[in-house]
Amino acid sequence: QVQLVESGGGLVQAGGSLSLSCAASGRFLRIDVMGWYRQAPGKQRELVATFTRGGNTNYADSAKGRFTISRDNAKNTLYLQMNSLKPEDTAVYYCKGSVTAAYGVLDYWGQGTQVTVSS
Repeated sequence: QVQLVESGGGLVQAGGSLSLSCAASGRFLRIDVMGWYRQAPGKQRELVATFTRGGNTNYADSAKGRFTISRDNAKNTLYLQMNSLKPEDTAVYYCKGSVTAAYGVLDYWGQGTQVTVSS
């Protein structure tokens, strides 16, 4: 079993900052791509940013210049630093990992953490 556990969400005023973390645990060989996604009420889940094991990053246009994704492979932990937050960033933020284990490669999701930005 593999678990991804997010933390760090909360309520912040517009213009403020929040930092999210996602820690992976369980029995696996490695995690290749890890990423942050978000889902606002009434909307589909969307990509925020991804980080490959090799260090390549990809950001949604809405996140560029404001959010920074980082990763500690030794700790199997993914981070998201969010600055200059806007009310439209309000959503449940999910962590996703592409996990290689003895049984193959599977995608795992965390339970999500709520981020609320007030105007």
